[in-house]
Amino acid sequence: MGNGLNAKTRAILTERFGRDTLLALATLDGDRPAVRTVDSYYLNGSFYTVTSALSGKMQQIAANPAVAVCGEWFTAHGVGQNLGHVRDEKNAPLMATLREAFAAWYGNGHVDESDPHTCLLRIRLQDGVLMAHGERFALDFTAEGT
Repeated sequence: MGNGLNAKTRAILTERFGRDTLLALATLDGDRPAVRTVDSYYLNGSFYTVTSALSGKMQQIAANPAVAVCGEWFTAHGVGQNLGHVRDEKNAPLMATLREAFAAWYGNGHVDESDPHTCLLRIRLQDGVLMAHGERFALDFTAEGT
């Protein structure tokens, strides 16, 4: 695998992805890979995305939660998880952060929180490769217990 995260790699990940970030998300549609760009936010070993439970990506994750992500000199494998409706009380603290991070587009018709299918997707990272300042970091997120 790789090394667990340290203060340096945590800081790089937070600096790059602890804001509204475009991220390539790959899923499996049966035996065919499918990839799309999603708005995401990184926090403590996971990326978070607001989407529809009826979307192709969520249907694919329901059938096979193995995913991969790529963006800004970072690639990783992870597990996709539907955390439920964005207005679910258990999601309130995280959604407050995401609404602020996604403020540039969130409230202008892109998201309908009253739709019961609007959900919070968590991509719990497992392992990845981060490139920064001429260094390559092989990361094992499972050591973090995320």
